[in-house]
Amino acid sequence: MKEFALIFRTSTPTEPAPQLTPAQLQEMMTSWSNWMGGIAARDMLADGGHRLGIRESKTVAPGNVVTDGPYTEVKEFINGYIVVKTPSVEEAVEIAKACPMLFGGGKVEVRPLVAPDDNS
Repeated sequence: MKEFALIFRTSTPTEPAPQLTPAQLQEMMTSWSNWMGGIAARDMLADGGHRLGIRESKTVAPGNVVTDGPYTEVKEFINGYIVVKTPSVEEAVEIAKACPMLFGGGKVEVRPLVAPDDNS
């Protein structure tokens, strides 16, 4: 089995996001829980990952230049990730196609994890 990171990207909104009702929030959480549970039930979830915060984020550049980030000027930012284990990238893509992120206008990037001894 190979491991693939599913990286959740969202567009930077031009306007503040609308407030979700408690029912909408519950529906969203249920869809994520069901999707993740389905992956885990097939023993394909290698790492449940994490959401990535925005507050207190920093970017370190050459010359020890430290700036706040991510920047509001970017069109997309990484919202979180998980790691799945599948026999092929095609199967990882099939898992990504069912991600609730896609139904909210986000994207899922599928990237293979490279082992330290992999020189390809």
